[in-house]
Amino acid sequence: MTDEPKTVVITGASAGIGRAAARRFAARGDRIALLARGRTGLAAAAEDVRAAGGRALEIPTDVADYEAVDAAATRAENELGPIDVWVNSAFTSVFAPFDQIHPEEFRRVTDVTYLGSVHGIRAALLRMRARDRGAIVQVGSALGDRSIPLQSAYCGAKHAVNGVVEAVRVELLHDHSNVHITVVQAPAVNTPQFSWVLSRLPRKPQPVPPIYQPEVLADAIVFAADHPRHKQYWVGASTVGTIVAQRLAPRLLDRYLARTGYDSQQTDGESKRGTGNLWSPLDGLEGPDYGAHGEFDDRAHAHSPQAWLTRALTSIGRKH
Repeated sequence: MTDEPKTVVITGASAGIGRAAARRFAARGDRIALLARGRTGLAAAAEDVRAAGGRALEIPTDVADYEAVDAAATRAENELGPIDVWVNSAFTSVFAPFDQIHPEEFRRVTDVTYLGSVHGIRAALLRMRARDRGAIVQVGSALGDRSIPLQSAYCGAKHAVNGVVEAVRVELLHDHSNVHITVVQAPAVNTPQFSWVLSRLPRKPQPVPPIYQPEVLADAIVFAADHPRHKQYWVGASTVGTIVAQRLAPRLLDRYLARTGYDSQQTDGESKRGTGNLWSPLDGLEGPDYGAHGEFDDRAHAHSPQAWLTRALTSIGRKH
C-alpha cells in the first residue's frame, strides 16, 4: 500500500496487460480511470478494481481519437483528482504477411498502437508538466527493437513508439522536469489478443515462447510507475534475448526468424476469419468479457527472473 492513493489512467484497460495492471494498482487503493472501447470488458475491469480495494472510473475511449483521449483525461482529473500515473497499454494488430495487410488496416494499427500512445503521452504531459510531477509508463515490446515476420504493422508501430518516447524523455531531461517517462518492454504474453486480433494466417496465432502471464507485466508496470527515472524495464527472457541477439548478430537473427518465425507464431487449429477487434471491440455491449488471460495458461510463466533482477538492481541503485 502506498502512503497516499494515486490517480492512475490506464488505456487498454478492458483486457490483457492493462486489465492486470488495473488490479495491481487497485490493490494499493489507487483511483483508476479505465480507458478502452469495449463496454463489457470495462465494466468487468471496474468490478475487479473495486473488489481489489481501488476506486474505478470507466471511460469508453478509442485512443486513436485524440479529442476523446484528452476529454477522458479531463474527466479523470475532475472525478478522481490530478493524474499521477498514465499507463499506455492499448493496441491492435493484424497477423498476416505484409502484402496481405490492406492499407486501411495498416493505418488503423498505426492509429491505435502508435498514435494512441502519442495521444496518451500528450494528454498526460499537458497536465503533469503544469504541476511538474507525474509518471508515464509506456507498454513496449521486444518487437519494437527487433521485428518478426507476420506482424509488420504492429512491429512498425512499436518501433515508432520507442522513438517518440526517447525524444520526449530527452526533452524532459533538458527542461529538468520532474515528470518522467519510461518503457516496460514486454515479451510474449498470455493475453486475449490471440483470440481477437485480425488474422489471415492458415492456423491459429500464438505468442512465441517463452510466454508470460499478464500479471508479470502488471508488476513491472507498477514498479516502473514508482521508479520512473529509468529509461526502460525489460521483462522476460525472450525480450532480453531478442535485444541482445539483435545487437550482436542481426544477420544471423534474420535467417533464424525467416526459418522459424512462421511456425512459431501458429499453433494447431484453424485461424478465425473476420476483422477481429480492429475496427470495433469484441467485448462491446453484446460481447463477452475476455479478461486478462488468453488461452495459454498451461504454458505461461507466472514469474520472470529478468523482471526480478531489474527490480533488485534498481532498489540497490537507489540505496547507493
